Amino acid sequence: MAQGIPNEVLMNTTLIKDLADVAKDAALLQGVLMRIQEKPNSSELVTYAPFTLFPTPVPKAVFLQALSLQTHYNILVDKISQDSTFLEEALASTIAVDDFTARLFRIHQQILKEGRSQSIMLGINRSDYMLDQRADGSSSLKQIEINTFAASFGGLSSHTPDVHRHILNVAGRLEESQRIPDNNPAAGQARAVAKAWELYGSERAVVMFLVEESQRNIFDQRFIENELWKRKIPTVRKRFDDVHKKGSLDQDKRLFVDGQEVAVVYYRNGYMPDNYISEETWDTRLLMERSLAVKCPDISTHLAGTKKVQQVLARPEVLEKFFPDQPDMVQQIRATFAGLYSLDMGSEGDETVAMALATPDRFVLKPQREGGGNNIYGSEICQVLEGMKESTERTAYILMDKIHPTPGQNYLLRQDAPLKVSTCLSELGAFGVYVRQGKDMVMNECIGHLLRTKSSEHSDGGVAAGVAVLDNPLLV
Repeated sequence: MAQGIPNEVLMNTTLIKDLADVAKDAALLQGVLMRIQEKPNSSELVTYAPFTLFPTPVPKAVFLQALSLQTHYNILVDKISQDSTFLEEALASTIAVDDFTARLFRIHQQILKEGRSQSIMLGINRSDYMLDQRADGSSSLKQIEINTFAASFGGLSSHTPDVHRHILNVAGRLEESQRIPDNNPAAGQARAVAKAWELYGSERAVVMFLVEESQRNIFDQRFIENELWKRKIPTVRKRFDDVHKKGSLDQDKRLFVDGQEVAVVYYRNGYMPDNYISEETWDTRLLMERSLAVKCPDISTHLAGTKKVQQVLARPEVLEKFFPDQPDMVQQIRATFAGLYSLDMGSEGDETVAMALATPDRFVLKPQREGGGNNIYGSEICQVLEGMKESTERTAYILMDKIHPTPGQNYLLRQDAPLKVSTCLSELGAFGVYVRQGKDMVMNECIGHLLRTKSSEHSDGGVAAGVAVLDNPLLV
């Protein structure tokens, strides 16, 4: 663990036990909170959100590379969302077999047919990477995915740096505590939402957070809400069912929910098939998409974040189509792509299947799903592919090279979990926001980062899925 936390600290059991108590209190003091699993819709009982005892070493050059790329990725996502021909071609094989993507695509088609009601676009993205270990010992940044929908933990990660700084100060590691970078994605997210609200042009209109049925992670969102309230921008929290029962469009397609005009719909729910529990839920999504409200994201930006689009972007000459006169930008983005392979029917897809079955440990099999815990690894790849290798069902997946980050030692602090050292792997995310009005890009910024760490025994899953924990980079 070069320039990280030394072994004499990691293995000092008395110190570790004391620091863990200090750390949990520091997290509670900073508001790094979640509701308890048993009562996800009540704030009567809360606990600290799971996090690492120590920050994780991250090479400074790679960290800065991830941040500098984010405005490029924002532009790329926005360009894809406006290219209906590209989306249709990229997703053609997927929508033939994946009902969820197909239903989203039908809403997209209906909006195109009617004409978009709103020319203001608001994007809040997070591009996630792992550091792939090269043979010479250096690390290269490889993208796992880009989240264009409900990219979470901007709120809580704005408050974790001070937790880790305090732990290191108490441990007598003052020099290391100064190598934790500042971070405040919540302020950046709120700034972008506020800009979209302002451009909408009605002081009475509200920002509506479209929230989950189970709201364990409410404090992550409350930080953003509070930033908006400080700007005198009213926010409301509504579920799909609330909008279904009390939502309507007027003759100008303005969205009203419970009598309040909605300027911005900020989706924190709606990215998984399970979120659409009935036809009414789908009707409600369409109602909001048809409205004059600014959507974050709108339906085409939602589709731009699919795994299949990620795979198609890695094909030769595709990035050049979006950045025809910017070879440097193309090169910078492409350098972060891991190997991505199509499973479409035909010789190319057959070769991908054969490659995966021959050496499954080299790859990850990814369905068109968000939310963590969906990917398939190792021998399970063989089981899944053997069952569908001759079927169009396989086109609902993509294959990706498995990335090999350098493991590190840390303690993962979770409610009621034993305090033990774990071999850990980390994933670095960069948050980006953009606001476009017509053809004018009004805002395009990288607003912060997110480091998540998990035990190497877990292949997949994020913080909300209960596998990864919050972390901070210790720049080396």
